Amino acid sequence: MGLLDGGGGGGGVASYNESCGVTSGLVWNLTSSYADQSNEASMVFATVIMFLLAALFFNLNLFSGLSDASAILDPKVRIVLAKALSLFLPVMSYLFSEAKNAGLACGGSASAAVSGAGAGSPPELPLRARLILTWMILVELLRNKVEEIHMQEGVWHTGIVERAGRVVWLGSLVFFNLRGAGRKSVFGILWLLCVAKLAQRVTFTLVGKNSLAHGKNPRLIISYMARMLHNNHHEQQHGDGADGLLKNCRYAVMGEDKLVTGLAPTGCSLADDANGVTTTTVGKIWQLADSDPFLASIDQDRRLRRLCLSVALFKLLRRSFEHLPPMSEAETRDCRDLIFQGLYNNRSNGGQDDKAEELFQVMNDETIFLSEYYHSVVPVALASPFFLLVNYLVLPFIVLVLCLVMVVLCGNGDVLFAFRSMESDNYSISLGVARMAGCLLRRVATSPSVFFSTIDFSITLLLILVLVYEQAWELVVFLFSNWFLVSLLHGYAAKLHWRGSAVFSWAIRRILWVRGKMSHPDLTMKQLFALRSCRCRLSLMLPATVSQSLPILPTIAVPKEVKRSIAEYIATSLYDPDNIGGRGRALSNGKLAVAGHRELRRACENESVAEVILAWHVATCLFEERRPPCPKEEEGTASARVVATTLSKYCAYLVAYHPELLPDSQEYTESVFEAMEIELRSTVGFWSYYLPDIVGARHEKVRSLAEKLGEALELVGMTVLQRGASLGRALEEEDECGGEGMWKVLADLWVQLLVYVAPSGDEERVMGHAKVLPEGGEFVTVLWALATHTGMRRAPVALAPPVDVEMEHV
Repeated sequence: MGLLDGGGGGGGVASYNESCGVTSGLVWNLTSSYADQSNEASMVFATVIMFLLAALFFNLNLFSGLSDASAILDPKVRIVLAKALSLFLPVMSYLFSEAKNAGLACGGSASAAVSGAGAGSPPELPLRARLILTWMILVELLRNKVEEIHMQEGVWHTGIVERAGRVVWLGSLVFFNLRGAGRKSVFGILWLLCVAKLAQRVTFTLVGKNSLAHGKNPRLIISYMARMLHNNHHEQQHGDGADGLLKNCRYAVMGEDKLVTGLAPTGCSLADDANGVTTTTVGKIWQLADSDPFLASIDQDRRLRRLCLSVALFKLLRRSFEHLPPMSEAETRDCRDLIFQGLYNNRSNGGQDDKAEELFQVMNDETIFLSEYYHSVVPVALASPFFLLVNYLVLPFIVLVLCLVMVVLCGNGDVLFAFRSMESDNYSISLGVARMAGCLLRRVATSPSVFFSTIDFSITLLLILVLVYEQAWELVVFLFSNWFLVSLLHGYAAKLHWRGSAVFSWAIRRILWVRGKMSHPDLTMKQLFALRSCRCRLSLMLPATVSQSLPILPTIAVPKEVKRSIAEYIATSLYDPDNIGGRGRALSNGKLAVAGHRELRRACENESVAEVILAWHVATCLFEERRPPCPKEEEGTASARVVATTLSKYCAYLVAYHPELLPDSQEYTESVFEAMEIELRSTVGFWSYYLPDIVGARHEKVRSLAEKLGEALELVGMTVLQRGASLGRALEEEDECGGEGMWKVLADLWVQLLVYVAPSGDEERVMGHAKVLPEGGEFVTVLWALATHTGMRRAPVALAPPVDVEMEHV
């Protein structure tokens, strides 16, 4: 292959010195095209392109998935690779043509001599052209790392036709340019692997798209949930309490596709499965974990049970992304009771922190399932023991048989000649890669030609190593994914003979042991201090996908105090005894938190959520500077401080970077934030704006800002920055206990504000949440999923009617 295929004598290599002599001939053949000055630039260009691409793939594969088996490729990296690879084939095809013509012009006879071809035989493809062809095929094999697996309607065929065209083009280059049977066999095997990868991807998408367990599952779940609620399968049994809700839960985890007996006007016609023989449900797993000693021993922390609940909720949430009818009132009521009365209020959950932690773990796992289903580069959504057998054992065996057939066909049916020619026509096979590398390294410091050949050799070898690593990485991600684990639990619950199987027991214990050694992604949030405007402003000049990856914005794990406060507020709102109709009270944008403070309450009387967030963010930052933590601070005050400051900076981050996730229109939110930045720059001055840490201390600048803006809390007609400064002054005036009382007010306000922006069913907000999923997701997306399941709703905003200027003038 390329530099790895040169051609040795038919009798092999006599000695190490003779091997190095042949290697020198290959080096001359490889670098002879550089003698043509007009062709030198293109040859160097090809090497530089491949060196950068090989290094990128190497780093990507080496450092992705070591800490956690993730099936998602960072979209920032995927965008860069996709753009680079979209230009790769046409550019390398041109360079292949240049190398082919240059090699035939300046060294056709030498090439034939090295390859062992006779004088009257057609000239063999030059070594440099074969090297470029090798790179093209290896990169095509590595494309799986970049391309997502789409199984939903409308987008499943994305990239398939284009990829098929590339594979056909590479096949034409292989079979119409190579002459030697051995070389054609090796390149033919590589090309056959490209065909197998293409067939694999087409199979994944078609099977997934047409499967009731995957592509068509949302419509099936709609019918399943309607039947379940109609038959009262999920009705709470008297005296069972919170644990009984989970044990009687009939939400489908896996196997519901086996119930379909046909189509119905409202969806699917389903068979009765009252005993849960076919379908694995949340309740079935919960009951089995109590009665089965093995499952109880491996799920003492209830992590596996909660994982099954996450899968069931993920299936309910998919309809929001696929333009299907939303959850009905009966479904949200049922789901609300399951999550809060069953999971959150379960006696075995421990204290308030443990209850909130388990609640958000379930919701975070659900969003990870969503992200991996829609944006995975590994077929984890199809994970099952059967798929493991077919895709990773049977398919490689079939490909191996096809490769043997390819070798025989290239040798015109002569089996012995075909396999002998593979060694005689390919120098890397006859001599060995290690010996060839040794010959090159002995002269790399003394010969420029050998130096450049060593680079080409290293690029080729690096691509091969990355390809092998990628296949191993894919298998590891598959085996240790949540999908495969849930599939094993489904098999254990549905098939009685699995429960006494020593193989299954050993396999699942090993999987859980390895997963326990991995670090798992925590629920995180980014922090933005809008008064540190230089960093914020410079980051906004960059694309969002780039700026968020830079160390401009700190990322922290969501504090346990935040999770506990939000869970308590949502539970109280949903089960308010004074609500009408059982839907819970409407969420507040902070008015309830400041209900006892008339002046502060006026700051929440604004139609724009973005303006309310930014004004209170400035006020919170000013108050934080005036009320620093003290060693004797009470635990409740310290907890409230953490909640208020972290949520304040996270909400400001949402306004600056993700306006599409907020209730206001995206354009208006962007204009509000930009206006505040412009005013801040004019207020503090040029140097303090761009160099806040160098020109002066940050708290001094903030204090001077507070003194310049607003003497009284006259919020009408004020800008956002002026409102924030006035609110900060008002917080200090109303604080009589050194910050203890007002920190509790601010914590409640920010919890209410963040929960207020979470519910949304309109298309723009849903697509905004879908967009951030492959980027690692957002904390507000987890809250949005929880709001969708439980029927949380915002209070309707009374919009003022448009004013007709002409009529008003009249």
